[in-house]
Amino acid sequence: MYRWETTRAALAQRVLAIVRSDSYDRATATADSLLSAGIAGLEISLTTPFALEAVTTLIREVGNDAVIGAGTVLDATSARMAADAGARFLVSPSLDAEVIRTGHRYGLPVFPGVATPTEAVRALELGADALKLFPASAYGPGWVRDVRAALPQAAVIPTGGVSVAEAPEWIAAGAVACGMGASLAEGDRDTVAKRVAELLARLADVGPPLDPDPEPY
Repeated sequence: MYRWETTRAALAQRVLAIVRSDSYDRATATADSLLSAGIAGLEISLTTPFALEAVTTLIREVGNDAVIGAGTVLDATSARMAADAGARFLVSPSLDAEVIRTGHRYGLPVFPGVATPTEAVRALELGADALKLFPASAYGPGWVRDVRAALPQAAVIPTGGVSVAEAPEWIAAGAVACGMGASLAEGDRDTVAKRVAELLARLADVGPPLDPDPEPY
């Protein structure tokens, strides 16, 4: 699968679930709840103990039913290890050229963190496949609207403090997807399932989801 195909598949629902936990067991249980609720794009943060083992396990279990990536990838070594573990994409809270180069070397899309227009332009110059606005709680949907007026080619993923109620506003402002962690994943399986269904319904009111398999031209 090409990088652009993986990117579209991971962001098709316009939400990217983030799993960050204090143990392998909790991380995989949380991921299972989200995937069972219908989430199609999910990252395991490398701050989680045995995160790469969790990535490998989830990929083996879900196959092509979801796109599993690695988050909090801070350097080239971590990027290579994530690729070896089978991660389908890489996400970082910061902008590091070597993470992008390493991910691309192994055919993986990379979503680096940015917080200014200068960082956004630099990330685009380095070939970033999408831009993670982090922390989104320090800004607001207006940031996406204003920056994309000057950089309409920037695919922005606001992450950090985005709630189910606020996600549609970010998408309406021009974000391609929202990164969501605890605000999406907290609670038991039934609670998570209801929250995911509510989120997807709210996003559907903004407009149709991305087509993960567009017709070739």
